[in-house]
Amino acid sequence: MKRIVILGGGESGAGAAVLAKVKEFDTFLSDMGQIKPKYQQLLNRYEIEWEQGTHTKEKILNADEIIKSPGIPDTAPLIVEARAKGIPVISEIEFAGRYTHSKMVCITGSNGKTTTTMLTYHILQKAGLDVGLAGNVGNSLALQVATDPHEVYVIELSSFQLDGMYEFKANVAVLLNITPDHLDRYDYKMENYVAAKFRIVQNQTADDSFIFWHDDPVIAAQLKHMNIESRMLPFSADTEQGCAAYVKDGILTFDIDGRHWDVPAAELALQGRHNMYNSMAAGLSATLLDVKSDVIRKALADFEAVEHRLEYVRTLDGVRYINDSKATNVNSTWYALESVKEPVVLILGGKDKGNDYSEIEQFVKDKVKAIVCLGVDNAKLHAFFDGKVPVVTDARSMAECVSRCRDLATAGDTVLLSPCCASFDLFKSYEDRGKQFKDCVNRL
Repeated sequence: MKRIVILGGGESGAGAAVLAKVKEFDTFLSDMGQIKPKYQQLLNRYEIEWEQGTHTKEKILNADEIIKSPGIPDTAPLIVEARAKGIPVISEIEFAGRYTHSKMVCITGSNGKTTTTMLTYHILQKAGLDVGLAGNVGNSLALQVATDPHEVYVIELSSFQLDGMYEFKANVAVLLNITPDHLDRYDYKMENYVAAKFRIVQNQTADDSFIFWHDDPVIAAQLKHMNIESRMLPFSADTEQGCAAYVKDGILTFDIDGRHWDVPAAELALQGRHNMYNSMAAGLSATLLDVKSDVIRKALADFEAVEHRLEYVRTLDGVRYINDSKATNVNSTWYALESVKEPVVLILGGKDKGNDYSEIEQFVKDKVKAIVCLGVDNAKLHAFFDGKVPVVTDARSMAECVSRCRDLATAGDTVLLSPCCASFDLFKSYEDRGKQFKDCVNRL
């Protein structure tokens, strides 16, 4: 019997373990940390052997194949050792893809992928399709394939997940943008990160589609060196030439397969230039699945924003508070600052991933009246921003941070949590950071 070992007992790992067990493999799951009770219960329900707080090498390095959590880097000693022994190491998405023939709409990009994934899923649900939500959002793809299969899956894919995919194929691949992110996982080489993102088109054929942002310079440069077999469907807010979706005179226009339809940008539920890109990508994906244009138009208008992404919290004493905790890289914060028209008290900080803050420098000079640095080590932020805004100060907890922001902001300002950085120095996750922000703001 083939032995499958899963490293990591979170959503993807537990789901992969269930699928392996259902397919009658010898299954073992190991997590160096603590497994959440709900995943322990799931593993026990399917009588899957598991361990936590340690990795027992004897039970791992006898695997025929290892499925690893996307959070585990390829440089982890156990992964290096497994590969040295010739044990294949794959992702949960790769494993799940072997056991389904459903259509796969796969979405990646440095920024906007969660919003676009949720928006696409919302449209397909509105159209009455049998659709599942997976990847970085929703339930594990492997768990759904094992216990709750769907005809179509909308999947958000990080570069880490793409790294572990080899035979998997996206029927519709969406690449929103590429800006520096996670470079600490890619030897601080942008070309390695770009190559990871472009794995989303691997194995595609002429029957498949590739939706991408026409005006992204990194994507444009990479395409010059690639031979894409799938149908290429670019979108743009700056040109209509050769694009399947574009913006002209405040109107989003879709022109694909003889279908020509449009929607005023003012009617979109999600406002801001970046959300026009997200809406075009989602609209094109739905059009390829034969969803009627009026359904897409209505769904684009009634979609509710993703939590922790430019999420309005409240207005107090004339000051707006916005939770953008999901902005874990500089380009995400660029989009956030671009969308805010009022003077800003900006909360930055966390685990720096090799950030270059020059991308937001002009917005900061033009819009930001104060920066509150929320992190364990704020030296890099001070080195770059000191002297460029009137106030740059520090906070060591969310409560202290929100209190300081209230003191710095006046009526007509926006307090914006858009940290540019990962959350793991002071918080469990970006969700934890965003929730603490909202709780502290709502207690003011």
